[in-house]
Amino acid sequence: MERGSLTQASLNSPPIHRRGGRGVRRHGWAILLFLFPLLSHAQSPELATNNVTWTSPSKNAGESMPCGGGDIGLNVWAENGDVLFYIARSGTFDENNSLLKLGRVRLHLSPNPFEKGIFKQGLTLQTGDVTLTGTVGKATAQVHIWAEVFKPIIHVEISSNEKLTAEATYESWRFADRRPKGKENNQNSYKWAPQGEVVTRRDSIAFRGQGVEFFHQNHSQTVFDVVAMQQGLDGIKAQLYNPLAGLIFGGALQGRNMQPAGTTSGQYLNTPYTGWKLKSRAPARAHALNVVLHTTSAASAQQWQQQLQQSLTAAQQNPKAARQRTLAWWRNYWQRSFVHIQPDKAAANAPEWQAGRNYQLLRYMLGCNAFGQWPTKFNGGLFTYDPVLTDSTLKFTPDFRNWGGGTHTAQNQRLVYWPMLKNGDFELLKPQFDFYLRLLRNAELRSQTYWRHPGACFTEQLENFGLPNPAEYNWKRPTAFDKGLEYNAWLEYEWDTVLEFCLMMLETERYAGRDVAAYLPFVESCLTFFDEHYQYLARQRGAKALDGAGHLVLYPGSGAETYKMAYNSTSTIAGLRTVLMRLLALPPRYGTPAQRQKWTTMLGRIPAISFRESQGRPTIAPAKSWERINNTESPQLYPVFPWALYGVGKPGLDTARNTYLYDADVQKFRSHVGWKQHNIFAARLGLTDEAAELTVKKLQDSGRRFPAFWGPGYDWAPDHNWGGSGMIGLQEMLLQTDGRKIILLPAWPKTWDVHFKLHAPYQTTVEAVVKDGKVQVLKVLPEARRKDVVVM
Repeated sequence: MERGSLTQASLNSPPIHRRGGRGVRRHGWAILLFLFPLLSHAQSPELATNNVTWTSPSKNAGESMPCGGGDIGLNVWAENGDVLFYIARSGTFDENNSLLKLGRVRLHLSPNPFEKGIFKQGLTLQTGDVTLTGTVGKATAQVHIWAEVFKPIIHVEISSNEKLTAEATYESWRFADRRPKGKENNQNSYKWAPQGEVVTRRDSIAFRGQGVEFFHQNHSQTVFDVVAMQQGLDGIKAQLYNPLAGLIFGGALQGRNMQPAGTTSGQYLNTPYTGWKLKSRAPARAHALNVVLHTTSAASAQQWQQQLQQSLTAAQQNPKAARQRTLAWWRNYWQRSFVHIQPDKAAANAPEWQAGRNYQLLRYMLGCNAFGQWPTKFNGGLFTYDPVLTDSTLKFTPDFRNWGGGTHTAQNQRLVYWPMLKNGDFELLKPQFDFYLRLLRNAELRSQTYWRHPGACFTEQLENFGLPNPAEYNWKRPTAFDKGLEYNAWLEYEWDTVLEFCLMMLETERYAGRDVAAYLPFVESCLTFFDEHYQYLARQRGAKALDGAGHLVLYPGSGAETYKMAYNSTSTIAGLRTVLMRLLALPPRYGTPAQRQKWTTMLGRIPAISFRESQGRPTIAPAKSWERINNTESPQLYPVFPWALYGVGKPGLDTARNTYLYDADVQKFRSHVGWKQHNIFAARLGLTDEAAELTVKKLQDSGRRFPAFWGPGYDWAPDHNWGGSGMIGLQEMLLQTDGRKIILLPAWPKTWDVHFKLHAPYQTTVEAVVKDGKVQVLKVLPEARRKDVVVM
């Protein structure tokens, strides 16, 4: 059956099951014919209503619009008659592990169509690009900006009905060394504890040929060397993966019929800059510029330059074909998945419509790093801008983001990546998975060096070379304190978040039929750490490695960052149990009999989840016991999400609902801000009103000019884990699964119309139109899975 078509077979398929009532009644041909266009084309017709259009220029970079593709992110805006954009790319880490911008481009046209005329700027999701149009009198000009998906090339295309002179200036604030002080070091791995003077080294920038070449070359000594020394790993440093060594990144700005026109200088907001200007040789109705980027680990700058020249040559070859490949990728991306709430009420701009629109806008930003070598950072992704526009006290450069550039905080990162399964964005998961695979050996060497046992130990605040962040590890440590541990009240013994990425890896087999054999060593090593380490700790305390029932004693542990020095943390137990069960449920070709026996034995050693009474009702406890509360998370509900041990249609639902409704800590911590997950918990528990309220609060317009630039929340703007947790909640309101069962609308308000397409396990897609509280059209592929659908 052709993908995206509504066939007679689907019209004649068995009725859908409705829990607690009769099947959905069949509707007349008139309704089906009316809705037929919605499903006869795979790309949803409502997508165009989610495009963002502005009819006035911006005041500053804080009112910028995202644009990108592949692994490139641009912030585009018009200000004082100029068109500007910041350039960001995945993996541009300097010596201090700041994630540096690659500069700013300023475009000036003369006569100027963007000065005192009619203005329009639009993000077109269908094609992944931004277009600015200016009209003064009879003169109209257009600037079209887009990034190739499969090559790191940015295109700027200028067209006008009258001849124009074009000037394009590459602007950099890294024209000289800079010495960040105080809070500015939060952008790098030193944070509040720099060891001596921290220097952001100057870039190399010069006219080369008819363009501008710019690059940053990491010096031989980096924060990696400092961390290895701090954490007692100098003796094995040569064995450790080090992504900062020899790293060179940058690119070139060039244009057809453009030539160097000298340098400029100025100050944007709080940051001085130097500019290298290109100018068109003569006025023309069309001008074309591109920025070609290149990142590599090279022995010398000359080697990088040679490789860049090859990329510049390749950029000139068949640009029309490159455009068509990019358009095809975005077209397929939007065909894969969507959620449109109240689609016929876009003009009303209601909060629930905003939630659906902003779901698409966040997915666009995530798609801009589909092929990055490094994962999308939770704290701004590729779309940060001058920090003073987020916090007026932080008068730093555009390189700043709170919580670091090369530091990856697992509890936050997971919320960016969980939505990709139900979106069917499996290729977008690869950068996050590859991140962990590259770090596996370093994590195993930590365990071998510190404790002499196998298994990969991943900490919560993790550098991009697999070691704990040095500030969080703590320089002021007791002399005899275990060197494998972070001396940190928030992060001590918090090792279990990596299990969520283990489950994501395994779920790609169930959702997409992907071969997960390459991930098994990683998953096994993470599980082995817990099995080995907690027996090791038990032997340190006494003669027995297990408790009287033959179970691991998970002490000391942690319930997220909140329940500290925990004994048998519920989040850890639920994670170990779920990952092991998922391993054992893999098709028989995965794992030898000996491996499967090992998994079964390990599963038998996992202790039971603990319970307690809250307001006279049984509830899930955060752990068997704990010493203090240190943060405001609710890990007693992690068995609901992410571990799916409790939920709609599953045993123990009342106990899980009691935990949400009556646990005093859960209610005290309840919020929609930032990484808070109460909307997800409520959706998974079928608490429709709670889920709707919190999810809309998460996903409604951000209050910034671009509606999906949320935050900073607890992190930084645009806050992608704020949006990611909103995406997850919305998905769970629409569709949940239990084994092969597909539960439709488990927490969906009857008054909200919706057209959605989401993915489910066993290579299944579900597309539905819900209107006036009824499923009017349902399409399930493959058709055989329709029998597994239950409508709540």
